[in-house]
Amino acid sequence: MSLLHWFTEPLTHEFMQRGLVIAVLVGTVCALLSCYLVLKGWSLMGDAISHAVLPGIVLAYLWSIPLVLGAFAAGLICTTGSAYLREHCRVKEDAVMAVVFSGMFALGLVLFVKLDSDQHLNHILFGNMLGVRWSDVIETALIAAPISAIVIAKRRDLLLFCFDPAHARAMGLPVGLLHYGLLALVALAIVASLKAVGVILVIAMLITPGAIGFLLAKQFGMLTLIAVAAAVFSCVIGTIASFHLDAATGPTIVMVQTMVFLAALAFSQARASYRRRAKHSIEPSSA
Repeated sequence: MSLLHWFTEPLTHEFMQRGLVIAVLVGTVCALLSCYLVLKGWSLMGDAISHAVLPGIVLAYLWSIPLVLGAFAAGLICTTGSAYLREHCRVKEDAVMAVVFSGMFALGLVLFVKLDSDQHLNHILFGNMLGVRWSDVIETALIAAPISAIVIAKRRDLLLFCFDPAHARAMGLPVGLLHYGLLALVALAIVASLKAVGVILVIAMLITPGAIGFLLAKQFGMLTLIAVAAAVFSCVIGTIASFHLDAATGPTIVMVQTMVFLAALAFSQARASYRRRAKHSIEPSSA
């Protein structure tokens, strides 16, 4: 099988075309946000929000409202609840977030079991990328496009906030608005990713691209470019590979992202080792 045929054969099927488009949409918006989450040290916060949307999904189904509204509301409750507990109790932030997201995730599972729903739990947890319709793709695009536009437009303010909140406050930036605004964008990105990769796998897409860029780049602009490129590459290769392997698409994409991360880690370590050897070889001659 030629390489070109390996790429083009899956795309002769419309369900693969839809899956690839929604994968790239989700991967791009998650990659943009992952840069700030990694820089800010909010990996656990992304995990918390992704798990906390489950009760919102179940209640939205019960009340016959759009699932995205329920998921977004649950994500906001998780973030504001975590912030309130962090400010009013002595427990550290990571412990507070762990308690909140595990409690909300457990509540969602209990509600799901008690509710007679035609929603499949595996589709909620792990997504159903190849089962999406064009209407789902459009819905995802309508959520992902504004998120990407806001992140790009406010990239300097968000970067300063993530790097040094005290300096950002001294510069007159609305730190509180940036704090909760970034969390709201993360919640929206998770909502956009639900039908594609589900609430479990979205955390990998929110963290891994930024981690890859962090390993390879020294400037934030290059970090962002590498993160987006790694995410799009993983989505394309993972989607195509899942067709040939007859495997679930979402997990395959995450596996490709993990392999890219390991390759980036190996490269960064080799580069650091080479620089140390080069520095040591120069020092005696300079003396």
